[in-house]
Amino acid sequence: MSDLVRKPLFNEHGDCEVGKRRMINGNTTNLNDFNNMKYTWVSDWYRQAMNNFWIPEEINLNQDVKDYRRLREAEKTAYDKTLSFLIFLDSIQTANLPNVGEYITANEVNLCLTIQAFQEAVHSQSYSYMLDSICSPQERTDILYQWKDDERLLNRNKFIGDLYNDFQTHRDGRHLMKTMMANYILEGIYFYSGFMFFYNLGRMGKMPGSVQEIRYINRDENTHLWLFRSMILELQKEEPQLFTEELIEEYKDMLRHGVEEEIRWGGYVIGNHIEGLTMEMVSDYIHYLGNLRSNSLGFGSLYDGFENEPKSMEWVSMYANANLIKTDFFEARSSAYAKSSALVDDL
Repeated sequence: MSDLVRKPLFNEHGDCEVGKRRMINGNTTNLNDFNNMKYTWVSDWYRQAMNNFWIPEEINLNQDVKDYRRLREAEKTAYDKTLSFLIFLDSIQTANLPNVGEYITANEVNLCLTIQAFQEAVHSQSYSYMLDSICSPQERTDILYQWKDDERLLNRNKFIGDLYNDFQTHRDGRHLMKTMMANYILEGIYFYSGFMFFYNLGRMGKMPGSVQEIRYINRDENTHLWLFRSMILELQKEEPQLFTEELIEEYKDMLRHGVEEEIRWGGYVIGNHIEGLTMEMVSDYIHYLGNLRSNSLGFGSLYDGFENEPKSMEWVSMYANANLIKTDFFEARSSAYAKSSALVDDL
């Protein structure tokens, strides 16, 4: 697989014609021209992402401070470990997205990656705000760095982290695609199952502020998932050598690995010890997510019998739907903070 060409920052000989623009290995001027876009879906994405702007501290966590001390031991453990995992993922996303952007030669797509990196930083800030509000400084530090001492959590982080590191030393199309697939798995499977735990707390009447923070984060992640799916689909048209039968099978194996890792993690942090959840529910939902993500890329289903959202988990989508109007009890304000409606997650 040939090496990727890293784009120059200033390129006076770059192509100005939209028709010559490419996702990778193009000859870009890096000029941000909002009136001439080859990838027209970027316009809707950009407006949606900009309208999603929110500030973590605007959400009231007073009730969470009380609820956190009342959580059952299994709930508290799952809350801490899930937050620790999500914080790490968003942190590594913020750091890695510029590495991807160095090789994306469609300036309009790079605008999207820049917004995503900013939003990932806001998510990390949101998790920190949650911990600062409900924990002592020592508890906060212990949760942030649990992956240092928890081998299972470390292994979860390594799957994505090692793939991102591989791209640092192998700057070719195959490793770029694997990095993009890792991003897709992170955004489309890992985050969603983590959100599921928080939404379950919400339907049990616990930690309402944390649930609201997660809903805003979830809304952003919908756009990120849409972005990387769109980028991968464009690469399928422009770079067919990256989508041979052998390579597609490799990408599907990555999705399967992500699903299996997530189910093992669910057994570790949730099991059958959380009110409102069972491991069967968790496993069914994650298998469904794996099929949903694979089919969205045109790869076909990975698991027979999990093509439809499990009936037992339909409440997850209801909580994740940021278009539903729900008043924040403490602030008497609509949760639909954005100026526009959120994307419908059909990915």
